[in-house]
Amino acid sequence: MNVSALGVAGSLGAPTSADQPSVHLLGIRHHGPGSARSLGHALDALQPDAVLIELPAEADALFGFVDDVDMAPPVALLGYVVDHPERAAFYPFATFSPEWCALRWAAAHRVPAHAIDLALAHLMASPGDASEDGSASSSSGRAAGPPVDPIGQLAAAAGYDDPERWWEDVVEHRASSSHADGGPDVASHDDALASFAALAEAMAIVRAGMPDASGREAQREATMRQAIRRAQRSGARTIAVVCGAWHVPALVHLDPASADAALLRGLAKVKVAMTWVPWSHRRLARAGGYGAGVASPGWYAHVYEHPGPDGVTAWFVDAARLLRSHDHDVSPDHLIAASRLASSTAALRDRPVPGLDEALDAALAVLAGGRPGPLQLIHDELVVGDRLGSVPESTPMVPLARDVLASAKRARLKQEAAERVVELDLRTPQGRARSHLLHRLLALGVPWGRPDDGRRSSGTFRESWRLRWDPELAIRLIEASAHGTTVVAAATNRLRERLDDAMTLADLTALIESALFADLPDAVVPAMARLAARAALDPDVSHLMDALAPLTRTLRYGDVRDTDASALRAVVDGLVGRVIAGAVQACTSLADDAAAPMAERLAATQAALALVDHPARGRGGAWPAVLASIARRDQGHGLVHGRATRLLHDLGAWDGDAVGRRLAQALSVGTAPTVGAAFVEGFLAGSGVVLLHDGALVELLDGWLATLPEDAFVDVAPLLRRTFGAFELAERRQLGELVSGRGDGRPPAPFGWDLDPARAAAAIATVGALLGVAPTTGVVG
Repeated sequence: MNVSALGVAGSLGAPTSADQPSVHLLGIRHHGPGSARSLGHALDALQPDAVLIELPAEADALFGFVDDVDMAPPVALLGYVVDHPERAAFYPFATFSPEWCALRWAAAHRVPAHAIDLALAHLMASPGDASEDGSASSSSGRAAGPPVDPIGQLAAAAGYDDPERWWEDVVEHRASSSHADGGPDVASHDDALASFAALAEAMAIVRAGMPDASGREAQREATMRQAIRRAQRSGARTIAVVCGAWHVPALVHLDPASADAALLRGLAKVKVAMTWVPWSHRRLARAGGYGAGVASPGWYAHVYEHPGPDGVTAWFVDAARLLRSHDHDVSPDHLIAASRLASSTAALRDRPVPGLDEALDAALAVLAGGRPGPLQLIHDELVVGDRLGSVPESTPMVPLARDVLASAKRARLKQEAAERVVELDLRTPQGRARSHLLHRLLALGVPWGRPDDGRRSSGTFRESWRLRWDPELAIRLIEASAHGTTVVAAATNRLRERLDDAMTLADLTALIESALFADLPDAVVPAMARLAARAALDPDVSHLMDALAPLTRTLRYGDVRDTDASALRAVVDGLVGRVIAGAVQACTSLADDAAAPMAERLAATQAALALVDHPARGRGGAWPAVLASIARRDQGHGLVHGRATRLLHDLGAWDGDAVGRRLAQALSVGTAPTVGAAFVEGFLAGSGVVLLHDGALVELLDGWLATLPEDAFVDVAPLLRRTFGAFELAERRQLGELVSGRGDGRPPAPFGWDLDPARAAAAIATVGALLGVAPTTGVVG
């Protein structure tokens, strides 16, 4: 049996006869541009008629998609347990992955390719899963890596303290720097075969001093040997085996077959499925959580696509283009200087060509001018990158994933690895379709997009989303497929299930908001019934007030989305009635820690009523009467009384005289200074605008402060500092100007006293035209 490790067969196991098929073991390291390029040259030299690749056996059925025009790396094989999709494994590939290059070579040359690793059905089995003969059997767990770090040992033997640098110098850069044209010349073939032979010999030496493989590793290598035997029996004359370099010494000797069969007998097994999914460079990076990844996938892709000594220069060109797009000044002289510096640094460090360290050092010194910001941009975009692969639509998918893909296509939403912000106009059919899909996926726990609260419009027809497709969302879709085969059905069922866990009114309102924004009426109806029943039994008015704000927001936004919210409107009216009936009592006898939340609830309730233009808020309505009762009460917390007074002022229910009288009462001699300070804090509510437009209030407040005894002033100073410290800087400056000129016996002039009526009228007319509102007539002032 002729098994060759490309030069070391004589030392590991001599061939038997030239009549038998030849087997060539090509040991690679995952995700290496040099390994991938050398592998391509080796396959060109060997011209095998069968290519065997170290991947789970189930991958065989998916190799036919590799040469599809819509298949573009980075991609990954996703395998999962059918009954427990959360138990999943990814096998990612980039353009520079040797296994991907082997698959592409086999597809281009019409040569059969086969996966030869232990089946995922065994790798993912848990203790207690049935064995192949139907009996219960224990599994020895997931596939484990080698017991030692062979690359680290070889690097140490060569005098390197960094295994990664040794590998790049010996394999990656040497393979990529020679024969830059990448053509199938004899020299490149010979170099490739020689490098595989040297690596195989080195691995044989490392493994010679180690105990024999056991457990899962032994089972995997036994499976690979069995696959080689099958390829020999199939009639293939030249067989190329692409596997991790660590396994090469274990695959040289194929006899005895009976020992391998015994090792694999009775393994635990579980039902699995496998498919292709898009992957990204960011997920391929080690920082992304993939253990066998690389720290610099963007750099490795560039090295693979631009081999030879000019590759680093081309990389600097990309870096310059990137920096210029972000308004950094980079000239051609900078490119020349950076390239020279990288080459000089590599020579000083005795490296064959400049590597990533040299490129980054030169980029920092020359292109970035020593600044970390531009260098971080280069790292994010070029060293790691956001490249996202694609897979054909015919790739096997669970029905839910296929429906999501179809819905995204209809809504013209493209999966992208880079985060981007999209603005949706809910008045358009496409805007609503996108919003519904993104909200439905959120309800399913698949956060393709997240609402951008920082860019939220004060209007109701626009939504801002931050979109980024994470490849691991494919697993979320598989898990969510248990809820339904379409995104509408699955999201509806998931929200209805969450009703059982909703313990508070806030939980229920959040569910209703999700259902309405996602346009899932079959989830809205039961949620609304549950909310009405829970609200009727909840005696805490603060809970009702907390629920009112999100419900009114949902009601208002639902109008824009053409959502039927008639049932929600009835619930909101019921909540408003109960809040009005109990608010005055709820504001009685509040401690300091309860007063501030209640003041905010009063403001939020008024804003909620305004959002839906509720009749209770209008002049002579029930809500102003409630606020007046709270504001006039002698007993209670000053913070709440002050906030109620301010809300009455903002609502227009109390004019300046009424507000002044209440403020004067709160600041009278008979009121404790701390109570007056709390009233002021509640009344101003973080904004000094009301004072800027009412000089009488400023004079009243200033006079109160001037007459405070020293000890009382010391007590209230922290409260007042907190109140006025929350104002905008411009507001504090204008207030200071108002009070600094006093002393002539006259009240301070209100803000805007010197306003030009003619210029103001022109501005009002312009704003009115923009808003479609006819300007009022009369003198401005």
